[in-house]
Amino acid sequence: MKCTARAYAIQGLIKYHGLKNSKLRIPYHDSISVCMKSLDTVTTVETREGLDKDRIRINGSVPTIEEEARARIVIDRLRELARQKTRVRVESKNANVSGKGLGFSASGFAALGLATSTAFGLHLIPEELSEVVRLGAGSAARSLVGGFSIWYANRNGHSYAEQLASPSSIKMKTLIVPIPSSIRTDKAHADVLTSPFFRARLAYLKGVLQRMKRAIARKDVSEICKLAEVDTLNLHAITMTGSQETILVNPLSIRIMEEVRSLREEEGIPVWYSLDTGPSVFINTTPNQFLKVERRIRRLSDSLISSAPGGPAEVVSSDLF
Repeated sequence: MKCTARAYAIQGLIKYHGLKNSKLRIPYHDSISVCMKSLDTVTTVETREGLDKDRIRINGSVPTIEEEARARIVIDRLRELARQKTRVRVESKNANVSGKGLGFSASGFAALGLATSTAFGLHLIPEELSEVVRLGAGSAARSLVGGFSIWYANRNGHSYAEQLASPSSIKMKTLIVPIPSSIRTDKAHADVLTSPFFRARLAYLKGVLQRMKRAIARKDVSEICKLAEVDTLNLHAITMTGSQETILVNPLSIRIMEEVRSLREEEGIPVWYSLDTGPSVFINTTPNQFLKVERRIRRLSDSLISSAPGGPAEVVSSDLF
């Protein structure tokens, strides 16, 4: 059987960093994100008799050993649940965007999980499937359920995601500045535990998660975006003060952040920035201010992507092979 699924990359609002259990990808705390409709991953999975092993290609290329191993964790778990031994062919393609810190690992594993589970004939509810895709990338749990969503670190012994608000219910628009980087972030979750500020972040999160949930419930765009900006600075503080002293932003990131602050503080425009684990910048504002913000940021970069919030992962009809 063949199935194709689409999922959307995430922008962290209250971001997660640090894993209590790296094998099961159990985080230290809950986290909240919003999917980005312009940053999608499409994945086709076909169960096929006669294959000696799973055949996986990502963006037209054979994945690295590490990438394939992560994909196999999700595929093998779903194969186990389906009580099958059939091998699969996988083709996965991200939106044609080059930048670090855009959340494509989340959309990649969400799309892989939905396509694979459907191809195997499974009928898992989102809560169950989000626990499986989490094994490939933690944020995939939130990409799977879409919209504005929360990933619970531990809720009654389970770690899964739940949608807090639909993508169309909150009038937020995002300008994305993708910025490439050669910095590897694969060990970042372990490194932040060495920051002297990590415990302080855990204490801060107890209050800010509740504030973000209330802002989403009220559909308060300004409060949502403001909290995401503050959390960006908090996150990068522990990243920079870990043992590897990893600095993820670059000069363009900083110029954009300064321009956003200037627009807000000097011109009164409701606009805020947000960065995940990379130099790429998400610029959040309201739809009626978006064009004004875009004109100003274009002075700094021509590589801009506009996006509305994206929905949950879904099965689509256009196969990649």
